[in-house]
Amino acid sequence: MTADAWLTALVVVLILVALVLELASPSVLVFTGVVVLLLLDVLDAQGALSGFSNPAPFTVGALFVVARAVSKTGAIRPLTRSLLGETGSVRRPLLRMLVPTTFASGFMNNIPLVAMMIPEVSAWARKRGSDVSRFLLPLSYAAILGGLLTIIGTSTNLVVAGQMSGAGLESFGFFELGLVGLPIVIIGVPLVIAMAPKVLGKTRPKRPGIEDAKDFFIEMEVEPGGPLDGRTVDEAGLRHLQGVFLVSVDRQDAVIAPATPTTVLKGRDHLRFAGRVDQVLDLESIRGLRQAEHDEVSEVATVGASYFTVAIGGDSPLVGQTLKQAGFRSQYQAAVVAIHRAGERIDAKLGEVPLRIGDALVVVSDAAFKARWQNRSDFLLVAELDDETDPVAPGRGRTLAVLLTMILLAATGVVPVLHAALGAAIMMIVLRVLTPDEARRALDLEVLGVIAAAFGLAAAVERSGLADVMADGIISAFSAFGGVGVVLGVVLATVALTELVTNNAAALLMFPIAIAAAPAAGVDPRGMAVAVAISASAAFLTPIGYQTNTMVYGPGGYRISHYLKAGLPLTALVVVAIAAIVPAVYG
Repeated sequence: MTADAWLTALVVVLILVALVLELASPSVLVFTGVVVLLLLDVLDAQGALSGFSNPAPFTVGALFVVARAVSKTGAIRPLTRSLLGETGSVRRPLLRMLVPTTFASGFMNNIPLVAMMIPEVSAWARKRGSDVSRFLLPLSYAAILGGLLTIIGTSTNLVVAGQMSGAGLESFGFFELGLVGLPIVIIGVPLVIAMAPKVLGKTRPKRPGIEDAKDFFIEMEVEPGGPLDGRTVDEAGLRHLQGVFLVSVDRQDAVIAPATPTTVLKGRDHLRFAGRVDQVLDLESIRGLRQAEHDEVSEVATVGASYFTVAIGGDSPLVGQTLKQAGFRSQYQAAVVAIHRAGERIDAKLGEVPLRIGDALVVVSDAAFKARWQNRSDFLLVAELDDETDPVAPGRGRTLAVLLTMILLAATGVVPVLHAALGAAIMMIVLRVLTPDEARRALDLEVLGVIAAAFGLAAAVERSGLADVMADGIISAFSAFGGVGVVLGVVLATVALTELVTNNAAALLMFPIAIAAAPAAGVDPRGMAVAVAISASAAFLTPIGYQTNTMVYGPGGYRISHYLKAGLPLTALVVVAIAAIVPAVYG
């Protein structure tokens, strides 16, 4: 290995470690790595900034705008409401939901698609008394599978297509990925329907999760010198509260638990109550009690306040911070009254809990909270807790017309995908479906930043010779199995990488390695590009492997074991299908 290859390998490893440890946002880490390689003369300016002149980030950005218009107008909501129906226990509703979801995901961004359907599916399950966990993870998996069908199915497909010109290859055809993706979908969707009732929803009799997320712990403080100071719990009228009960009394370094009727309350005692979020205002009406930690809830929980659940994604600036450190109330004009993690409610002082990817927070705020934050990277999902879904804006017909025109023009090759996507995004503004500000806020700058910066990182992997070294390693390890073995090695490496870091970064890092390994595999480099695109998108094993997996993690009350049990068969299917089909089609 050359010195440049060693330096590149060191930077890549440090970035991967930092991503796994969540030391900073992915875009910051990847861009920092590119800058370091530029300063070390491993990359020139053109290579470091190659992602900013590539069509891929602009195409993905335009599709974000189109997807926002679809979400705002509820263009596909009539379909989602009729999917689940009223008959069948689990498998029949899953069939009605997953097949259209898979198809729709092939032609629009799957993140807003899943975001639109989570409240619908949760409300349907709640009304029927069904376990929502049997539906939300299959919904995410169906969206991922649908992304394997077309070039616009996922941003990862577009990222790999953007790399192909640099390798002397023509970009993917609109349906080319479907040569491998369609067989996976045909087997994968029935597999999900068959597995869901068996591996999901059986670990607990009733999940204290988001579909019943009004369960909470909250701390109130006894006002010094107030009407409750010096009185017993019984005298204060705190024994038989409706909807909530007193769990403990925290007094400096002592905790009185359980609190008895004769426990004497003192000023500045912290009283921990458990019960229902919708009883918060009744609790605060008791004279002599005030919200602990600077009265956060009472400042926002006024008449007409709404309760929301928000999911923390990998791009959120809240990851690794506590609510106090983030200044949550002042930053978001909202107060957190519960944190759910891996299907369990956290019993701790909420202001001191470091937030993690996949955490679901129950917040109280004004009715405009969702409109302010639903298109920001702070929260991957924002949904109201009540049964009613959000009203939709006018313009459904215009939105569908623009969407279908974009798909038709790109699919038939009349115009390139970039032109079709940019044209559709502009038309959404011209036709007043979106305002310019809404279109700007629809852009996920974190995702676009990762894509643009990762192109520079991929250029360093290729130009330093690290790609050839890694390809030789894969060939040595898997050459005993022939060309199929080399393809298998590339796929396994990509699958492992995409579960640890973002799928776009994984695809960009593996692309030059796969191209270098193509001759030994006896496969057209184009086929290796297909293998990387599909295996990087097929992230089923963890909540952080793909954004839709993270979105359903909290609302579904899942644990890592659910992803492993449901995702391993799908991952095995993808690996075997790619290793079998790619050499046959592109040999």
